[in-house]
Amino acid sequence: MLNNNKILVGKIVAPQGIRGEVRIQTYSDAPMDFKKFNIISDKFKAEDFRFVRTIPNSTVIIAKINGFDDRNAAETLRGTELFIGREDLPDLGEQEYYQTDLIGLTVNQRGNIIGRVACIQNFGAGDILELENGDMVSFIGANVDMDARIIYVR
Repeated sequence: MLNNNKILVGKIVAPQGIRGEVRIQTYSDAPMDFKKFNIISDKFKAEDFRFVRTIPNSTVIIAKINGFDDRNAAETLRGTELFIGREDLPDLGEQEYYQTDLIGLTVNQRGNIIGRVACIQNFGAGDILELENGDMVSFIGANVDMDARIIYVR
């Protein structure tokens, strides 16, 4: 069973300016969510993270992390993944799930098992399930049976 206690919500992609701020690619529904997230990282403490601003019409935010006070220090954070605890996520309604819950589920296409979900990609035209065997299949129009742990795709 997959350990879903930590949920990936963003990744530091670059330094921003000369005062140690960083650019973060967000994976949440709304970049402003980072204002209320309790960020978990292996490179700094949660209390050191401070949301600064969003970049208009983008999923990128600017943040400041205490102790990283210049561009060179911020550069060392490039590639750092940012998580939140699963307990910090809002409760889901019926027939709702988080993408992380789909990882490892079996995929059934027209009655045939075609693989298990390794990750979910989105290149702009909708979610794509990437399977453990390397195949990719559209998630558009899929039905998810969480009890049976099966995703039925077209």
